[in-house]
Amino acid sequence: MQWSDEGIVIGARRHGEAATILETMTRGHGRHLGLVHGGRSRRLRPVLQAGNTLALAWRARLDEHLGTFRVEPSVERASTIMASRAATFGVQALVSELRFLPERDPHPRLYDAAAVLLDCFERLPLAAALMVRFEMLLLDELGVGLDLARCAATGTTSGLAFVSPRTGRAVGREAGAAYADRLLDLPDFVTSASPDEPKEAASLEAGFRLTGFFLDRHVLGPRALPPLTGREDFLRAVLSGMRSANTDNISGDVT
Repeated sequence: MQWSDEGIVIGARRHGEAATILETMTRGHGRHLGLVHGGRSRRLRPVLQAGNTLALAWRARLDEHLGTFRVEPSVERASTIMASRAATFGVQALVSELRFLPERDPHPRLYDAAAVLLDCFERLPLAAALMVRFEMLLLDELGVGLDLARCAATGTTSGLAFVSPRTGRAVGREAGAAYADRLLDLPDFVTSASPDEPKEAASLEAGFRLTGFFLDRHVLGPRALPPLTGREDFLRAVLSGMRSANTDNISGDVT
């Protein structure tokens, strides 16, 4: 058995003296593990870092075996990511969420979304918005997606401002106004065709609160899992940067 594919490094752990068991998210073969001979070498250790994209060749005698990877770097992002505390937290959150996927189950839409997100960590507010949209897609791929196409009360497709925590369906601004304290806010960037970089910290907070609620209910809770590694730290770091930038802009305007 053998195949070639492109994969994002999720993690790597030592195996014996010189080898590494590599965990990747591949486009055509899903989350997949394999043994990398010489993975502990000086040449390969920087390559097998979370966030990098690799060209992979997998081989095994039988399909159910662990198999071995031959790897070549395709896009090396890890050094740039590790230079930013916020980006490091973001990648921790991303790889934790990718591990919710069953092994060897292809999810090409999630692969593409993860690759786009990884290329945006130099623009942290945009990366945070894309993280929320990635989580929305993850919920959908796991079979517990939200219905944000139209208002659950009126059927209208415009003016959507809330999400029902009970049903996961969108609610319009007018229809939900009387129940706003019982509904989750739906920021515009979550449903826009091409999200811009959010300018308001409150919008990002609402987006993370929205997806976090349903991740807790449908993914973490049933598995009795703790909060996701890095997710809240990533959000705090992004919000801190946004607030500092706003303060600098105000100071510049005053002077």
